[in-house]
Amino acid sequence: MSEDQDRYVGMWVTKDGYVRHELLPGGRYDEARGKRKSAYRGSYRLTGDHIDYVDDTGFSADGEFRDQILYHAGMVLCRE
Repeated sequence: MSEDQDRYVGMWVTKDGYVRHELLPGGRYDEARGKRKSAYRGSYRLTGDHIDYVDDTGFSADGEFRDQILYHAGMVLCRE
């Protein structure tokens, strides 16, 4: 992963704290939902401010970073 892509590594959280989306170095992510830790895990790839996800079951999704906010699958997540 390039240094440019490292800028998004860290925890991203919905306003209510229900979804906690951690972007890990090396292109992996771990997403918690409510009290369920690691509800989803998989890989991600960044292209500029666009992110593509593939979870470990093969499901794919994408998102966009704008003004320090991650818009992903109908959710709005802010950096913790």
